[in-house]
Amino acid sequence: MSREIYQEPLVSRYTSREMQEIFSDQTRFSTWRRCWVALAEAQYELGLTDIIRPEMIAEMRANVDNIDFDLAAAKEKEIRHDVMAHVFEFGTKCPTAEPIIHLGATSQFVVCNTDLINQVNGIKLVRNGLLQVIKNLSEFSLKHKDLPTLGFTHYQPAQPTTVGKRNTLYIQDLIMDLEYLEQLESQYKARGAKGTVGTQATFVELFNGDNEKVRQLDQLVAQKLGFNEPFAVTGQTYPRKLDTKLAETLAGIAASAHKFAVDLRLLSNLKVQEEPFAKKQTGSSAMAYKRNPMRSERMTGLARKLMGLPANFAATFSNQWFERTLDDSAIRRMDIPQAFLLSDAILKLYVNITSGMVVFPKQIERHLRMELPFMSTEKILMEAVAKGESRQDMHEVIKEHSLDAGRIVKEEGLDNDLLQRLANDDRIPFSSNEIQALVGDYTQFTGRAGAQTEEYVQEVVAPLLLARKDQMSDVDSSLSV
Repeated sequence: MSREIYQEPLVSRYTSREMQEIFSDQTRFSTWRRCWVALAEAQYELGLTDIIRPEMIAEMRANVDNIDFDLAAAKEKEIRHDVMAHVFEFGTKCPTAEPIIHLGATSQFVVCNTDLINQVNGIKLVRNGLLQVIKNLSEFSLKHKDLPTLGFTHYQPAQPTTVGKRNTLYIQDLIMDLEYLEQLESQYKARGAKGTVGTQATFVELFNGDNEKVRQLDQLVAQKLGFNEPFAVTGQTYPRKLDTKLAETLAGIAASAHKFAVDLRLLSNLKVQEEPFAKKQTGSSAMAYKRNPMRSERMTGLARKLMGLPANFAATFSNQWFERTLDDSAIRRMDIPQAFLLSDAILKLYVNITSGMVVFPKQIERHLRMELPFMSTEKILMEAVAKGESRQDMHEVIKEHSLDAGRIVKEEGLDNDLLQRLANDDRIPFSSNEIQALVGDYTQFTGRAGAQTEEYVQEVVAPLLLARKDQMSDVDSSLSV
């Protein structure tokens, strides 16, 4: 690695080798060559045997991965055209096939079809990461399905939930992301063999006006490149509308990860739940005691970057004048790989964090007991109504004492005496002992949280993972820094 020039952090610090390889020069230009091989094979099979011979195709196929990048770069510098530079370089490796390389095609034949192939492969890696996070969170949720914890609304203490139930909310977000991703994947088709502006004019000429052969060529090339079918119509490029849906879908995953990461950062501050903390990890250069949630913070930052990308894609798509304009080229070279690399980095972190989250039950209990008097007011209210009191009158009395008790806790640092205040108020139809009996243990306030967690994991998550077990493989969640 050169230390004299800028290095992309997504590659040098955050992402997997697998995702990096998908968007590497080797993969990109080897796939260009596979497109040329597929085109020549299809043309030969459909009757262009007077132009294309088997030995030409064999020569091309044998040199798919044999690329002289320096020669191609030098040629591109000379002619200012990347595709024709690689046509030239490929021709030096395939002197017999040189006359028929790129026959009838436009540059976007290789560029667009390769982009689509790479995106499909990237989607598979993203899906694998999503499934692994869902699996980790489902195991964590079941493990802690009955562990009560303080719920929050507006980041103010609310009724208790359980640690497991809270994490099912993150799973549900990710399952929605998975469904959107799979729906997106189903929309991928080949750009196919469409010619310069999508009319297939050059191929009609090659096949002497045989429109059916040209239609077969489009379909056959698509199949050879791994697609079921090509887009029915295109301009010079495949529809950039697809790119906007890709960006929106990946940004949706980022939003889900951001929500989880921010919640975990807040929980870390409360000292009730933390991300893994390495044995020799340093939290702060100055404050040696700190256990900063650095992985969650990194995930938040990466997610923020990805969530901002859809605007670029929408602007690119909406500025494609008529059949195509070239202002899509430079930005897509950056935005598409970045969108996938960011997704990969985020999910790698998400897998890492959910593989070893730490929960502190005693600290959770301390927070619960501190808020128990407030949490019990809803039950007291309902029981008072059952004894014939007005719900609105009781709500007003309880609100009055709750605000006073809260003020004493905040301003004077005293214990929460709300229950005693209610017991001393003649408007409340319960004695002190009766109120204590009503309040009981905080675990009674979690409702069906434990049951909901088990039902959700067993009835929704487990079948989903089972149905996709062949699409899952272990994700390397180790982090370089």
